[in-house]
Amino acid sequence: MPLKPARLLSGDTIGVVSPASPPADARNIDRAVAALEALGYRVKLMPRARQRHGFLAGSDRDRAGDLMRAFTDHKVKAILCVRGGHGVTRILPRLDFAAIRRNPKIFVGYSDLTALHCALRSHANLISFHGPMLNADFVTHRFPKFIRESFLRTLTQPSAPGGICTGYQGKTVSVLRGGTATGELIGGNLTMLCALLGTPWQPSFRRKILFFEDVNEPPYRFDRLLTQLLNAGLLQQVAGIAIGLNADCVDRTARRGGEFRQTLADVFRERLLPLRVPVVAGLPFGHVAANATLPVGLRVTLDGRAGDLVIPTGAVR
Repeated sequence: MPLKPARLLSGDTIGVVSPASPPADARNIDRAVAALEALGYRVKLMPRARQRHGFLAGSDRDRAGDLMRAFTDHKVKAILCVRGGHGVTRILPRLDFAAIRRNPKIFVGYSDLTALHCALRSHANLISFHGPMLNADFVTHRFPKFIRESFLRTLTQPSAPGGICTGYQGKTVSVLRGGTATGELIGGNLTMLCALLGTPWQPSFRRKILFFEDVNEPPYRFDRLLTQLLNAGLLQQVAGIAIGLNADCVDRTARRGGEFRQTLADVFRERLLPLRVPVVAGLPFGHVAANATLPVGLRVTLDGRAGDLVIPTGAVR
């Protein structure tokens, strides 16, 4: 069974790391720290959390070192990332997964952090959390109620969080193929999932509930990514597919071009419906203001009747 980290309690210390790219505005780190403190937590910035090295938040050694310090620091009870961006795959060979396994704790992030979620599950047997980050979500004036309540409901209590659509007011969810399926939750950013193929950190797809989202990718690139997974024989193995909110994923040349252009919904129907497994689209997660906290590695149920992704057991202990 995968390891469940201990729940986050009021007054606990949250470690802040920058394993990918730095924020465009460094002041967002301070604003987000203030938001976390307002929720009743202590915050500890890892030594190199504010570094910048081109499009990365420091050298590979420094970024990996900060992450390991956060995992092995007994005062730190949860780890949050400043932002995604680029570079997480570069630090994976530098991580001590045995040490992480001995120090299981909450780890939260999304986008480029998908690579780390997959590695934590396959190499440390640890449940981690696809969820909000400081630069995008915890900046005080951009901290939506939905994100806050999903984050707290999933990470602060050992009881079942239930459906991820709880409290979601959007009308985006659509059932592309009905039915229900249960299995371990894997996934994250679709581009990053494809970047892991053929590496030691490629996740198992067999009988899993796959969730994915992406940002700034037109439909033809989604088609390429999904086709790569199909050609690798991986999508054929899943029990169900949960699709998030794909921000700015439109073909901006469609009006200027004369040839036929497919929509993202067209691509999903064409590539995924022949798999004959439940497929639910428009669920509240991704590079958007409605970004639910999802437990990667936990057994969940994709409900193609209600149009929801249900977490039926506690994700923390």
